[in-house]
Amino acid sequence: MWPFTLPRLLLVVALVLAAVWPPIPASATPARIPDTRELTDFFDAAMASGLPANHVPGAVVSVVGAGRTLFSKGYGLADLEHRTPFDPGTSLVRIASITKLFTWTAVMQQVQSGRLDLHADVNRYLPAFRVPATYPQPITLEHLMDHTAGFEDRAIGVGARRRADVPPLGTYLAENMPARIRPPGEVSAYSNYGAALAGHIVAQVSGQPYDQYVQEHILDPLGMRHTTAAEPVPAPLAAGLARSYAHEEGTYQRKPFVFDNLPPDGSISATANDMARFMIAHLSGGPLLDQPTARLMHQRSFAADPRIDGYAHGFKEQTLNGHRVIMHDGSWEGFQSVLLLVPDAGLGLFVSTNSVGGIDAVTRLIPAFFARFLPGDRAAPSAPPGRTGTPVAGFYKPARTVESTIERVLTLANSSRLRVEDGGRIAFKGATWRPLGPGLYQQDGGSQRLAFVTNGAGVTYAATDGPAYELIPWWDTPPVNLAMVLLFAVTALTGVLGLPLAAGVRRLRKRPSRTPRAWRAGRLLSGLAGAVGLAFVVMFALTLTGDTSILYGVPPTLRALLLLPPLLLALTVAAITTTVIGWRQRHVGVLARVHQVTLLAGLLLLVWFCQHWNLLGWRFG
Repeated sequence: MWPFTLPRLLLVVALVLAAVWPPIPASATPARIPDTRELTDFFDAAMASGLPANHVPGAVVSVVGAGRTLFSKGYGLADLEHRTPFDPGTSLVRIASITKLFTWTAVMQQVQSGRLDLHADVNRYLPAFRVPATYPQPITLEHLMDHTAGFEDRAIGVGARRRADVPPLGTYLAENMPARIRPPGEVSAYSNYGAALAGHIVAQVSGQPYDQYVQEHILDPLGMRHTTAAEPVPAPLAAGLARSYAHEEGTYQRKPFVFDNLPPDGSISATANDMARFMIAHLSGGPLLDQPTARLMHQRSFAADPRIDGYAHGFKEQTLNGHRVIMHDGSWEGFQSVLLLVPDAGLGLFVSTNSVGGIDAVTRLIPAFFARFLPGDRAAPSAPPGRTGTPVAGFYKPARTVESTIERVLTLANSSRLRVEDGGRIAFKGATWRPLGPGLYQQDGGSQRLAFVTNGAGVTYAATDGPAYELIPWWDTPPVNLAMVLLFAVTALTGVLGLPLAAGVRRLRKRPSRTPRAWRAGRLLSGLAGAVGLAFVVMFALTLTGDTSILYGVPPTLRALLLLPPLLLALTVAAITTTVIGWRQRHVGVLARVHQVTLLAGLLLLVWFCQHWNLLGWRFG
């Protein structure tokens, strides 16, 4: 499939964190503040094995506790070409979607000042454009923070190669608004657009551009002198910017600097020491927010079911070893980063790596850190069930999806089958889950939970402690669509190969054709349509499995490829028309008629497939 380079939140880190360690005691063990020597020994050992094993050039770490930085250190290289070591005080990493925590902090500052209301229609703050009233319920800032606004999440054109290619934020938001695909407040479905919209609203009510607001109201008060929300990184800091890489065929390939068209969702570059200051500010409640506002921000604001983890005004909740953790991760240009706060222990952890393989290093490091310094186990859920649904077998797609553009076809690759097994267990996402309560399940051998939720319209979701998944109808399932494409391919091949063969045999036998001209035209057009359809299926499959990127927009090769579905439609319509005209005429055999109908049926299957998955026409958003 297309290698999207802005993946943040399929919540890979959150899912692995919740699933990797077995039960120990019944609840969290009271935490103590680790000393510097313990932390040094732990991270030195973990990085010595984790970085080379996952082809990661370098990493940087900071740990805070008791209102101060307990540990910070760089490992490996921030720049392979210049052999520059990672330095926690001067090496800037692109923290990607962890930027959203700064955006949500800015929102809460404006709530504190009275300029914003978390529960008001966001259109109140948008003078230049409006979010359409697709549903009766308006979208609020709290919906944006909890990723429950109901937007689809597009990837086409979210990046830019040059600063000159980045439009003003308000212009981009107005011209690239994603479709609203479900009512707000129903289920979390991660939205980069929603975070950018919130950042734009902060800019509107404060009268300052987003990067300037962050600088003056968050970075400067905390003394974060080696952090910026500006792109490109300002000259005084640019020399410290770490480089990121992908390890391919035995060598490290440097990733380019990508400008973010939605800056409030991922533009910040920061050092580990500066991120320690940000973590301390959130754990202590100042100086960014007053105590009541800080407490409000860290309170749960949404969960699909009260017995599973949810969101806390932009922070993702996780229950790790019995401790409530509020966190965020980020992925961009190969940088893989995660920030976790453990309020009941007063601890915070920030880790960033500069390689695509860093996600594996991080997802092994975090459980080991908790096992070493925050031992325990997730407590049993005590809350009553919410909108509990009944387990339904079938295929489920991520709630974070796209409906209005060509990206919709990725549903076929991203859907997973859920089976209900004997004894009430379910099999889903490569794991078995046992019943834990009404509509609630626990992963065998792990601690992740899953709850079935049904909305008022009867839509069923399987909501985990990480992402949520939506049950899809049978006609959207991969097996059905694969069968349709295969049926088309088989019928088309009989036309593409069989019709010329039959004509050749007739010529060899010197038998003149007595079939009507209209019928011959219909057969020829159906054969041409079959050839066009086969060419499209093959080339589109190669595109999906190749290295085609839509980060900077739809490439010309893909635009050219999408000329074939309209041509297929035109040829199919012409074939049907001429076949109908020639149907009543003489000298058309029964087998020829049956074959022609079969060919046309196969063509219509592919036309439906292209229309259904937004491949008929140029649906780029």
